[in-house]
Amino acid sequence: MYITPRPSVADDPLYAVRLGVTGMLAYAAIPLINPALPPIIAALPVGLIAAQRKAFNPGKAIAGPIVMILLVYIMTWFVETLRPMPLVYVGAMWLTYFAGFRMILQSGAQAGMLIIIVAVLMSVMGMHGTATVETMRDGFVQASLVGLVLGPIVYALFPARTTEQHVDDPAPTDGNVTLGAAIRATVLMALTFWLYAVMEPSDMMMAVIAAMVLVFPTRNAVFYEAHQRVLATFYGSAVGLTILWLFTFSSHLPILLGLIFLGGLWLGHLMLHGKHPSMVYQYALSVALALIAGALSTQDPGYATFTRIVLTLSGAGAAALLVAGLDALTGWRRPTPQESTA
Repeated sequence: MYITPRPSVADDPLYAVRLGVTGMLAYAAIPLINPALPPIIAALPVGLIAAQRKAFNPGKAIAGPIVMILLVYIMTWFVETLRPMPLVYVGAMWLTYFAGFRMILQSGAQAGMLIIIVAVLMSVMGMHGTATVETMRDGFVQASLVGLVLGPIVYALFPARTTEQHVDDPAPTDGNVTLGAAIRATVLMALTFWLYAVMEPSDMMMAVIAAMVLVFPTRNAVFYEAHQRVLATFYGSAVGLTILWLFTFSSHLPILLGLIFLGGLWLGHLMLHGKHPSMVYQYALSVALALIAGALSTQDPGYATFTRIVLTLSGAGAAALLVAGLDALTGWRRPTPQESTA
């Protein structure tokens, strides 16, 4: 699957500042909206805005949130309609996962990931009942609207140096992508039941990170991405707990917003210069914001951090092992010429 490249200092020297301001403003929206699931409002807009590279792309900034809103309404209707028929519901969820994974493997584009993310969250929430899935839907809509508003603002305040817009360059996967998608849909179906059994609704934005390791086509890539998700969880938890600890010395909203800005600034700097891939630090900021929002609403920060680390380790690790084993057993993927001669 196509991975967004590291931001460039030459193209966008204010990237880290923009990331810190985005995190700060996203969290500042929580007291204004008073949402049922604050972690979604805190984390989702950052992911939507931080994924942009080079100059501001209005098409992506507008299309991303709007597509997200449409998907959650479609999936809510889908879940509420099929939930009274458990076998049909499970089968329909598997087909939705399969369609998303096949789109990713066949084209390499990231659009399928949106389908997977929304389908996982809404299907798990649907198992908890209609009220829960509608709460998740409303949270996604609110967070998408926050991202839609913040994107133009932060780019207007801190524009990129270049006027060139980034163009994605996805590459398709060679081989029997139908079989590869079926393997991943089946493993994700099992992971869905595990998430339903062990995760609270407020933790779902964090838990879905474990599912994202499945979108990659090779065993090495699956294990590599699982490792990156674990690193992101540790980095994000460390930043979140540090901010929460410092916040205890002066429990005022401006102080908290300033600390979030500094945490986002640091992780944005690491996105530009860190030794790990930039997406590690981007995921870490989403983890930190979700942790802070959850800890200051209903959760104990120490327990929430421990839960996130353990569940991300176990979920990402088990899913990666199972997918890698099934890929090796079936041999569905055709190696590239470079891999064949390596």
